[in-house]
Amino acid sequence: MSPNILLSNMPLFTQIFLFMLFLTFAIQWWLNRRQNNHVSQHKDSVPNDFSEKITLENHQKSADYTIAKIQFSQYELIFGNILLILWTIGGGLNWLDVQISVYALDAITTGIIFILAFSLISSALSLPFSLYNTFVLEEKFGFNRSSFTLFITDLVKQFVLMLVIAVPLLYVILWLMQSAGTFWWLYAWGVWFSFSLVMMWAYPSFIAPLFNKFSELESLELKQRIENLMSRCGFTSSGILVMDGSKRSSHGNAYFTGLGKQKRIVFFDNLLDSLDDEEIEAVLAHELGHFKKKHITKRMVSMAFITLGGFAVLGYLMQQTWFYNGLGVENISIYMALILFSLTASVFTFPLSPISSLFSRKHEFEADDYAASQADAQKLIDALVKLYKDNFSTLTPDPIFSAWYDSHPPASVRVKNLRKNL
Repeated sequence: MSPNILLSNMPLFTQIFLFMLFLTFAIQWWLNRRQNNHVSQHKDSVPNDFSEKITLENHQKSADYTIAKIQFSQYELIFGNILLILWTIGGGLNWLDVQISVYALDAITTGIIFILAFSLISSALSLPFSLYNTFVLEEKFGFNRSSFTLFITDLVKQFVLMLVIAVPLLYVILWLMQSAGTFWWLYAWGVWFSFSLVMMWAYPSFIAPLFNKFSELESLELKQRIENLMSRCGFTSSGILVMDGSKRSSHGNAYFTGLGKQKRIVFFDNLLDSLDDEEIEAVLAHELGHFKKKHITKRMVSMAFITLGGFAVLGYLMQQTWFYNGLGVENISIYMALILFSLTASVFTFPLSPISSLFSRKHEFEADDYAASQADAQKLIDALVKLYKDNFSTLTPDPIFSAWYDSHPPASVRVKNLRKNL
C-alpha cells in the first residue's frame, strides 16, 4: 500500500497527531545533535572567564558528561515516541481498556483501575532507563551514591504515596467529569489548584521526610549570617535545614519549600561541604531574590491560567468522537479522555517551550541582580563556578539548545551579567 493511500485512510486527527509527533521528534533530535556537536567542538579549551578556576581536565570531564547525557537522551527519545505510538494509534490503550472493562465495574472505579494499570506498565517499561541512568551513567562520572535497595525503596514509597494521595484526587476529578455538567472542567481545575496549594504546604512537613532526613543547620556562625540576610530581605521561614542529599547523589543544591508559615530553607549537605559561608550567603540571596521579585507567585499564577486552559480544552475534547478515534481508541469514556489528553498534550505544546525558558532565564537574571545588592556579587560568581565544576555542568552549551531548554542562562552570560555589579 502506498503512503498516499495509507494517509488517505487515516482519520484527519491521526494525520495531525503524527505530523506534530514527527515535528517534535525532529526538533528534539536536531537540538540534541547541535548540543552534542557544539560541546565536542569546544571541549579542548576552557572559556576565558573560567580559565583561572577550572582546569582543562575538569572542563573535558564536564563535556564528556554532557555528551553522554545527550546520547542517552536520544535513546530515551526514540523509545518514548515509539511507546506513545503503541499506546495510542497502535492500540495499546484500547487493548488495556478492553481487559479492564470485562469486569463491568462503574465508570469511576474502572477509570481508577485503568489509570493505575497504565501508570504501572509505563513505569515498568521505563525502569531500565532509570536504572541505567542511576547505576551506569551517574555512576561512571562519580555522582551516584544510591544503593539498589534505596532505589527500590524509593519506588515503593512513591507507589504508596500515589495510592494514598493521587487516587482520591483522581476519584474527585473523574466524578466531576461524569456528574458536574458542562462546566465540570472549571470545578475540576479548582479542585486541582487547591490540591496543589495544599501539597505545597504539606510537602516539607509530611512527604519530604519520607525520603530524606532533615536536621537543623549546626554552624551558628552561618546560621546567624543567614538570619541577618533574611532580616535584610524581609523574609521569614520556619527553619534552616540540612538535607542528606548525598545519600543519593553528589550533586548539590539548595531550595525553598512550603507556603506561609511552613516556608523552609533547605541545603543539601554536599552543597555546604563545597561552599564557604560567604558563598552560601550569596547563593541564598539569589534564592531570596526569587521571593522578593515575586517570581514564585508569578509562576503559580501563570501555571494556574495554563492549567485552566488545559482543563477547558479537555472539556471540549472529551465530547469529540474524532479525538478518541484519531488516537486509536474505540470506546468513549471520561478516563480515556483524561489519559489521552495527558499523553499527547506535550506533542502539541512542545514548540512553545522556548517561551517558558525565556521567562525563566529573565527571572534568574533578576534574582542574580538582587543577590548582588544584598551580598557579594563576586562570592556568587565563585559559588556558581564551583557548582558548575562540581556538577560537571557544561560551560559551552549550544546557544539554540540552551535558548530552547535551559531555565538558567549559560554560565558565561550569567557571570558576565554579575560582573556588572562588581
